[in-house]
Amino acid sequence: MTNYSRRQFLGALGVGAVASTGLSQQASAQETTVVKMGNNYFDPIGLYVEPGTTVRFEITAGAHSATAYENRVPSDASAFDSGTISSGEFEYTFEEPGTYDYYCIPHKSVGMVGRIVVGSPGGPAEDSPIPDGNVPESDAIVERGSIAYESSTGSDGSSDGGMMGPGMGSGSGTMNGRSGGWFGGLPFVGGALGMLGLVGGLLYWVLDRDDNSSQPDNSAMETLQRRYARGEIDEAEFQRRRERLVENREN
Repeated sequence: MTNYSRRQFLGALGVGAVASTGLSQQASAQETTVVKMGNNYFDPIGLYVEPGTTVRFEITAGAHSATAYENRVPSDASAFDSGTISSGEFEYTFEEPGTYDYYCIPHKSVGMVGRIVVGSPGGPAEDSPIPDGNVPESDAIVERGSIAYESSTGSDGSSDGGMMGPGMGSGSGTMNGRSGGWFGGLPFVGGALGMLGLVGGLLYWVLDRDDNSSQPDNSAMETLQRRYARGEIDEAEFQRRRERLVENREN
């Protein structure tokens, strides 16, 4: 192979590699990521994507919308809005880097909100807490990539960072609501434990009494055996006294 043809061959390989890398990056950026819209929640509630990624908002229950706050998206981006839908899906491609906060029109008042970070955090959404509900911190979203609705993580305006899962409202009888469940059953559990303690105490008293009553007999038997071992009494006397001790113990 001549030098010229070798240079042509290597150049073609380089162009092919660059084209292949570009296609791979483009395919990665154009992947579709799904956010489910259920009963008053978006899942995941926090999502990280690369610029150019399409996010599909899918209805799983109820009627909802995926509506961006107009003042909580990057300055160069437009606020998306699916409108309220009760079935099917809505897709939006995120081109501009930054932080996007969005909500559900019918359920904004009950805190149905979400956050998407594109590329890196930035924009008006980072300047103040989200006005409705709680969303994860943008740094946590970038670090983890996707934060499920049920998970506990740092959230804007939340003291403990916890997030309630679907159907985990404060009046649902859960431990968070301190009603029903384990807390409601504490009096019953305490009574049962008290009865177990009483029964255990009685058993201990009876067994300990039996042990104490047998101690003199055991001591006498040990003394008898030692005297016999030292030759202080003969075989006949040992057997006679031993039988007497056994009869006394049985009586």
